[in-house]
Amino acid sequence: MAKSTGLGQTTLSVDDASGTARDIRNDITNWQLATPRGVQDVTGVDKSANERLLLLADASITLNGVHNPSANRQHDVLKTVSSTSVARTVTNTINGVTLACEMLFSDYQLSRSDSGELTWSAPGALADGTVPTWA
Repeated sequence: MAKSTGLGQTTLSVDDASGTARDIRNDITNWQLATPRGVQDVTGVDKSANERLLLLADASITLNGVHNPSANRQHDVLKTVSSTSVARTVTNTINGVTLACEMLFSDYQLSRSDSGELTWSAPGALADGTVPTWA
């Protein structure tokens, strides 16, 4: 596959609190995704350079967008973050590759700027111990 842009994303869905996947791409203006691994320094005093071991895998996402209170849109999906404790499947497909993870959303932030923009942000973290794997 050639180098590509992030234009025309094919899938970015988030489960609502009842477990139904909702396509909220139209309400998302940008997102950040990370799939870090823990690293343990195991360097012995006999070494002149670092030795490390890879540890647990993780994933996090932050979705940002424009507020949309319509049914089955971003607000309808995320408004229960503060009142439910459910993992939500986040499926992200871009340029033919997909990463789907069970995520816990810890916040749903609304922000009204001094110019009148009403935007939102929602951070999520890996929930179930399954190693994030691109397919």
